[in-house]
Amino acid sequence: MSPTPLGAQHAQLTRWALWLRNFWPAPVRIDAKELLRMALGVALGLLVTGVLSRWWIAVPGSTWLVSSLGASAVLLFGMPASPMAQPWPVLGGTVVSALAGAACQRLVPDLAVAAALAVGLSILLMVPLRCMHPPGAGFAAFVVLEHADGVALVAFPVLFNVVLLVLCAVLYNTLTGKRYPHPQHSHKGVDGAHARFTSSDLDAALSHYNQVLDISRADLEGLLHMAGKAAFQRTLGELRCADIMSRPVFAVEPGVPLKEAWALMKQEQVKALPVVDAQHQVQGIVSVSDFMRLAQLDVRDGLGQRLKQLVSWRSNSQGVVADIMSQTVQVAEEESLVTALIPLFSEAGNHHHIPIVDGQQRLVGIVTQTDLVRTLSKTIGSGG
Repeated sequence: MSPTPLGAQHAQLTRWALWLRNFWPAPVRIDAKELLRMALGVALGLLVTGVLSRWWIAVPGSTWLVSSLGASAVLLFGMPASPMAQPWPVLGGTVVSALAGAACQRLVPDLAVAAALAVGLSILLMVPLRCMHPPGAGFAAFVVLEHADGVALVAFPVLFNVVLLVLCAVLYNTLTGKRYPHPQHSHKGVDGAHARFTSSDLDAALSHYNQVLDISRADLEGLLHMAGKAAFQRTLGELRCADIMSRPVFAVEPGVPLKEAWALMKQEQVKALPVVDAQHQVQGIVSVSDFMRLAQLDVRDGLGQRLKQLVSWRSNSQGVVADIMSQTVQVAEEESLVTALIPLFSEAGNHHHIPIVDGQQRLVGIVTQTDLVRTLSKTIGSGG
């Protein structure tokens, strides 16, 4: 059924509203202290660079500070973790762009055309050289438009300004608690065992995105891991044993005959029974594997011989649960986090059941590996 004219008009208005919303800026998530640190750093960096550059040239009327340096200062002091603010992009991108501007100044007579070509050429050079620095485009245009020898301008004031500014950024960012230069490469092995994605997964996503990001790959990977950890804590990380345990739990006392325990397991279709005393405190656990060992079904006989042994054991066994139960048993309290059960299962040998006790150590439930896997599956399936 085709949409009505009114429905189509509403859909079109919705698309326009969503498009116009893109013009509304997202909030900058920094506090007032960081904002002050940024502004003070930019001002101090430009002040030191300007004073020293003016003192160095000491020629009245000459250019000693490039206006594009202000944009570089914002990156260096305001976003010291940005890939575009690192020393090589700042120095390399600036010099490469300035040289592109000098070349265009000499080869293209029209200043408008030369400036446009210089900026475009600087982008073509900066990206493959891994020195993408957006203010570099401004340096390229500056060299073209300045009525002086373009090659000479590369050394001063362009390179001189940028070197001083980078040195100021290293000192200021270090003194104010920011790592600069900022690491740009992934730290292999950090939380790798618990990662929900691999480096190759991130590479595939970045290849599909196919845009320049103003964040290092290492920081992006770290943020994604942190977000995944937060989501994990919000879902599985907050679950308690009481939330997933099976109740009521079937249990036996040590003196219960083996035949009765086996019959109870068959009737309730469970593979293990906690063994408790009169106060309902856990003394051990008996499982199907314990019965199998008692029946000697682990010997390498034929199927017929094993069936004979099983029938003979079921008709002749006169023992009690205490004779075969495992006295070393892992337990967890009902208020314990579900995540705490993972190492318990891995350390519990052949047992796949964790009895759950209350504050008085009385049995209140049981969690099986199946319960844990089912919980993990729901968490992953829900996108947590």
